[in-house]
Amino acid sequence: MKKVLLIILGTISLGLGILGIVLPILPTTPFLLLSLACYIKSSRKLYEFILQNKYLGPYVKDYVSGKGIPIHAKKKAIALIWITIGFCILVVVNKFLIKILLLIIAGSVSAYIWTRK
Repeated sequence: MKKVLLIILGTISLGLGILGIVLPILPTTPFLLLSLACYIKSSRKLYEFILQNKYLGPYVKDYVSGKGIPIHAKKKAIALIWITIGFCILVVVNKFLIKILLLIIAGSVSAYIWTRK
């Protein structure tokens, strides 16, 4: 059951990552990395599919090989996070506590991305 749930989560994340290639609002690399993390524990075949894919592989190969995330990718991901969250805070969300939660999430994810090798 755990493998099935990981495959489902990995596939949803993969779909969001693929959408991120064409939609500048969605970050591609974090979703693909989440897919890899799910697939490594559930399906080696799907894990290898992402790494060997000519469109998806380049987004994650440096990170998986230990080279880390390129600085330009970090800057782009963090900028998109803050643009998206900022828009939601200013336009979409009305509740103060939700706005604070979004700020905490954006800050945490930004710090995580920035501190990765």
